[in-house]
Amino acid sequence: MEMLTFAKTLIKYMKADIIFKYFPDLTEEQKQHFIQLEALYADWNQKINVVSRKDIDEIYLRHVLHSTGIAKFQQFLPGTTVLDVGTGGGFPGIPLAILFPETQFTLVDAIGKKIKVVQHVVDGLGLTNVTAKHMRVEDLDTKFDFIVSRAVAAMPTFVRWIKGRIKKESLHERRNGILYLKGGDLSEELKDYKTTEIYNLSDHFSEDFFETKKVVYLPLKYKG
Repeated sequence: MEMLTFAKTLIKYMKADIIFKYFPDLTEEQKQHFIQLEALYADWNQKINVVSRKDIDEIYLRHVLHSTGIAKFQQFLPGTTVLDVGTGGGFPGIPLAILFPETQFTLVDAIGKKIKVVQHVVDGLGLTNVTAKHMRVEDLDTKFDFIVSRAVAAMPTFVRWIKGRIKKESLHERRNGILYLKGGDLSEELKDYKTTEIYNLSDHFSEDFFETKKVVYLPLKYKG
């Protein structure tokens, strides 16, 4: 029985190893949180389908590691507040919350069953720096340092949704703004946003999945 338990633990560790390869300085608690993700999502996905069936087997590559790509561009300081819009099953918010335990994350989605899964995953991990809300971002009246998301809408639509929800005062050298995970050719979509910075995740992650994946940074625009 002990050998079987050890084997199961080793398999779980090996699946999460793709995260540990790119983030070698994780604490043991952070590693355990990442290891637990697959079982939590697999269990809840049988009840409420928040991750496509084919993606469950590749959840660490396609969802968890992809989410952490934002951390390769921006490290959040303690006390930072981050809003994840259209979080779905909790991406990118939950993996980022594991990486930055002293940053406060608010995850919102308009679909209640998705937020239900998010809350159960957060509770299962024991994360204290995540708040999950079933609501439209337009109805949220709080301001944040950064707003993150994974391609929930074209940038013009997304900018309209989050208008007025970014703090003017910045804790970081980089100005507060949007950190958006997108893929493909973005030239047309971003043509009206002259201050955007686009970073290729393939510069950080060697897997083929990231060949066209990017982090788009759009700083807050303000007068004065």
